[in-house]
Amino acid sequence: MVLFLGVLMAALDIAVVGPALPAIGEHFGLSERALPWVFNTFVLFNLMSVPLMSKCADVLGRRRIYLTVVSIFALGSVVVAASPTFTVMLGGRALQGLAASGIFPVASAVVGDTFPRELRGRALGILGAVFGIAFIIGPILGGVLLLFGWQWLFTINVPLAAIVFMGGLRYLPHLIESQKRKFDVLGMLLLGGMLGVLAYGVSQLDTSDLWKSLSSPEIWPAFILVLILLPIFIRIERVAEDPVVRPGLFRNRQIMFAALIAGGAGMSEAAFIFFPALASEAFGVSHSNASFMLLPMVCAVAIASPIAGRVLDRVGSKTIVLCGSGLMTAGLVMVGQWGMQAAMFYLGSTLMGAGLAALLGPALAYILLNESREEERTVSQGVITVFISIGQLTASAFIGAVAASGDGGPQGFQSAILIIAGIGLLLTLLSTGLKRKTDEQGILSEG
Repeated sequence: MVLFLGVLMAALDIAVVGPALPAIGEHFGLSERALPWVFNTFVLFNLMSVPLMSKCADVLGRRRIYLTVVSIFALGSVVVAASPTFTVMLGGRALQGLAASGIFPVASAVVGDTFPRELRGRALGILGAVFGIAFIIGPILGGVLLLFGWQWLFTINVPLAAIVFMGGLRYLPHLIESQKRKFDVLGMLLLGGMLGVLAYGVSQLDTSDLWKSLSSPEIWPAFILVLILLPIFIRIERVAEDPVVRPGLFRNRQIMFAALIAGGAGMSEAAFIFFPALASEAFGVSHSNASFMLLPMVCAVAIASPIAGRVLDRVGSKTIVLCGSGLMTAGLVMVGQWGMQAAMFYLGSTLMGAGLAALLGPALAYILLNESREEERTVSQGVITVFISIGQLTASAFIGAVAASGDGGPQGFQSAILIIAGIGLLLTLLSTGLKRKTDEQGILSEG
C-alpha cells in the first residue's frame, strides 16, 4: 500500500496537468509555445534523473531514497502551487520530475527485495494498475479541484506525500550494503546529460514540419552531441569501478530484449496521446467528450494489469509479453484501419489498453528483477523507464509529423497508428526469443 500510494501520487500529477494547463496559461499570461513547458520540464528532469536516483537507491538504500524523493515531490508541489512567476513554477516542476524519476524504479525494486518469487508478479501488477486508475480519477479530481483554483491540483500532493512518508518510515525494509561503493560521478553526469539533451532535442521538434525542424541549428546539434557522448560513456563505464549501468547488463539477452520491447511499448503508448484528437476528427465531438471516449481503454489498463500480474507468477514472463504485445498490436491495427467506426474505435483502444497493461505493468519489470543482480535492481528498473521514455518522446514527434501531413484529418492519425502497429508486430516477434517459465525458474533457483 505504501508503494501503491507513492506511485499513485506521481501518476495522478501527470493525469491532472492536462486539465490544469488552460488555467495555468491564463494565470501567468502564457503563449501557446510556452505552455507545453509545464509538461516538458517534468519529462526532461524525470528522464535526466533516472540514472542518478536509481544508482543512489542501490548504493544508499532503497527506503532512504524512496522517502527522500517523496519529500522532494511534496516540496516541488508546494513550489508550483505558491509560485509567483512562471519561472519559479518551472523550478517546482523540475523538482517533481526529479522526484518521480526515483519513485517508479524504487517501488519495483522494493518488490524484488520484499516479495517471494511466486508473489512478485501479483505485486507488480497492482503497481501497474496505478496508471489506469490515475487516468480514470485524475480528470474527475482535476475538474473538482479546478473549481477552487489550479493550485489545489498540486497542493493535494502534500498530505498524500506525508502519508506515504510515514508509512514508508514504518513499513519499508531498511536494506543497505555494508560494503562501501564508489560513485561513478563522471558516468552519471554523462548519462544524465545525454538523456537531457535527447529529451530537449525531441521536445523542440516542430511536428508540423518535422524534416525542416531536424535541420534547424537549434535542434540538430543536440542529436549530434548525443552521438558523440554515447561511445565516450560506454568506454568510461567499461573501466569504472562501480559503473552507473554495468555494461554486462546488456549482454544478457533477456535484458536486451526487455529494453527493446520497453522502447517499442513506449512508442505505442505515445499513440494513446493522439487518440482524443483522432476521435474528435472522426466523430465530430469536442475534445472533452473525446477524452471520455478513452474511458474503456484506461479501465482496461486498471483491470488487466493486476490480472496479468497474477497470471504472470504461474505462466512466466514470455507468455504475458507475447499476449500483451499481440493484443496491443491488434488494437492498433483496428484503430488505424477502422478507427472511424465507433465500435472498432472502442474495441481497438480497449485491446490496446489491455496489451499495454501487460507490458508496462508487471511483465518487463518482472524480467529485470529476475535477471539483474540484487545490488542493481533499481538501476535495472531505471533502464526500463529510460527506454519507455525514449520511445514515447520519439513516437510523439513522429506521429505528430505524420498526422500533420494528412491535412489535419483523421487519415493522418490513422496512418501513423498503423506504422506504430508495425512496430508492435516486431515486438511480438521479438517476444518469442524470451525465456520460457521453466528457464526463468532455473535461473532463480541457481540465484
